Amino acid sequence: MIPEPRSHVPPHDSAFTLETIGHVASDYPDKFGIPRQPGLAPSARAILYLAPAFDDPLAVEGLEAMTHLWLTFVFDRSPESWKPRVRPPRLGGNQRIGVFASRSTHRPNRLGLSLVELVAVECTATPSLARAPVAGSRLAERRSRVKLHLRGHDLCDATPILDIKPYLPWAESRPDASAGYAPVPPLQHRVTFSATASEALRCHPDGESLLRLIEEVLAQDPRPAYHGNSPTRHDASRRYGVFLRDVNVGFQVTEDGRSIEIRVETIAPR
Repeated sequence: MIPEPRSHVPPHDSAFTLETIGHVASDYPDKFGIPRQPGLAPSARAILYLAPAFDDPLAVEGLEAMTHLWLTFVFDRSPESWKPRVRPPRLGGNQRIGVFASRSTHRPNRLGLSLVELVAVECTATPSLARAPVAGSRLAERRSRVKLHLRGHDLCDATPILDIKPYLPWAESRPDASAGYAPVPPLQHRVTFSATASEALRCHPDGESLLRLIEEVLAQDPRPAYHGNSPTRHDASRRYGVFLRDVNVGFQVTEDGRSIEIRVETIAPR
């Protein structure tokens, strides 16, 4: 058996300096629950605030004609060290492949790439103070002359953004491409709500949108892969909690060997 190499730490003699151009206020306050790819939760909202050095409205002139964008960002909540082999969730969390054959967050330079829907471009002549643009965001108050309203992302709240590019479907959509170990979209599981959770949604000021977000996120089964890939590891009595916007969503998972059902038990302010 070949021993697993030790973690690699990037050398400092070949480094580049990159400047953050902005941060996102996101529906995902924490890493747990974020879909593993963009587009899997279309109701997920975010606002990208460009930093003062980059918030010139001229820099986004013409962007309003685009419907989708590529965002280059930093996995700032992942460790700086990396390993040459990782365990993708799509392989059950046990089988290893090369880090460059994966989309793991634990990678050299910690760079991420997200395809997002551009909903609106908001520009002002002077920096405006935005209050609570996304419920529960740590960036609830931020001054910027340029704000990009986004949807369908996979970005944690306060994620630093390094670059923005328009998505060109005629050049970048390749339906004939091979996706290796992930040839098809992930399974979608049934999500149900207890009477208590349904009542909490009814009383929430943004309940309809929050309902869609909860369904889209939980349908992916956000548990770590090793929690659900073996009957001996599945504990039907275990309760999980995921932060979405300004609430804590408590849920349980039941399996019968053929299907998975995710039941939302509680929705409480966080």
